Amino acid sequence: MNNIIKTILAEWKGKDIPLIIPRKLDLQSYLNMKINKIVVLNGFRRVGKTYILYGLANELLKLNSREEVVFINFEDERIPLKTEFLSDLLPTSEEIFNKKIKYLFLDELHNIPNWSKWLRRVYDANQNMRIFVSGSSSRMSEEEIPTELRGRFLEVKVFPLSFKEFLKFKNLNFDFKILEYSEKERPIILKALTEYLLYGGLPEIVLEDKNKKFELAQSYYATAIKRDIVERYGIKNEESLKTLIKLLLDSRDYSISKAYNNLKSLGNEVGKSTVQKYISYIENSYFAFSLPIFSYKIKDQIQYPKKIYFIDNSFINSISTKFMNNYGRLYENIVAIELKRKKEESYYWKNTEKEEVDFVIKKDTKISQLIQVCYDLTDPDTKKREIRALLKASKELKCNNLLIINQNYSGEESTEWFGIRRKIKFIPLWKWLLEEK
Repeated sequence: MNNIIKTILAEWKGKDIPLIIPRKLDLQSYLNMKINKIVVLNGFRRVGKTYILYGLANELLKLNSREEVVFINFEDERIPLKTEFLSDLLPTSEEIFNKKIKYLFLDELHNIPNWSKWLRRVYDANQNMRIFVSGSSSRMSEEEIPTELRGRFLEVKVFPLSFKEFLKFKNLNFDFKILEYSEKERPIILKALTEYLLYGGLPEIVLEDKNKKFELAQSYYATAIKRDIVERYGIKNEESLKTLIKLLLDSRDYSISKAYNNLKSLGNEVGKSTVQKYISYIENSYFAFSLPIFSYKIKDQIQYPKKIYFIDNSFINSISTKFMNNYGRLYENIVAIELKRKKEESYYWKNTEKEEVDFVIKKDTKISQLIQVCYDLTDPDTKKREIRALLKASKELKCNNLLIINQNYSGEESTEWFGIRRKIKFIPLWKWLLEEK
């Protein structure tokens, strides 16, 4: 065991850290906290957690040695999935480096048995050591973190690139103050938005050649399903799981009964409780997330269908057979991701006449905003339908902050429908995505 650790530490000492494109998420601030906490970066595979850690390690190495800043990637196939590896890690490091570690980076640590107990022991015994950990599973989330680490860690959620980060990765620079009025730059930003919509914001896919993007997305999908769902939960009926995921990718919403019936009609014999478990596993892997209907009654939130969204548009476009190049669906999914990134408490609204508002934003006990997402507003009937639902929801939920995110119309209109009079703001998607919170 010691020889493996020594080899990995020796490689780290001579390793060239890859070129890092800075992102908005800045881990430097966590170094200045008065109370030392374990910082856990959590999120879907390939969203860039490793490179964010590399970025901080690179900064720390400007003032510290490789013996004091140590980075271990636990997806290295040479590392045995045994607790003994962890137990021997720090003593071996001190033995060969003859220095105490100041900053310890542990990438995908959750692969090792008893990782949380070891991490607590190391944290408690080394209060001057700063520890940064990454994970691709809800096992490291605030909801599921083992008891022994409660109060000792801070979770930082990592998402695919925001549109602003995407522009930086594509080396596109704009003066955002005049962008809306620039005839030269607007076509460039709209072209960039189209690429972002179609291929998403996973960093490696963003930087990959166009003809390889979907192939890479499909490989991410296969790895996530196998490692973060099938292997983690010991699923025997892998085909039913994959069929369910494809059904969800081809759906805007789901209920357990509807998913069960669709699976059954395709010859997949699984019970409703299994379907429910599968969906929770899919969400725990961060591949997808769902929004409940807005209601003050918990029973309604459980009973009514939930809307389903995916962590990156590349999966909708490369795997879904129904929504490929469907800009309406892609617009809505991008907005859902952005609201989740901003930690907005979101729901959808629907009345008995099946009129719907895409996003209901709740702040504390009040509804702060109602958002419709509509790619194309040129059809008058479509525009009337979107506005009518907004006005009805506005009256019922007592919210006057109304927004329609669309392709290219920016402005504000005062509208009335059967005595309900409200002002509605219209904003192009690219502009909304670039707004600061």
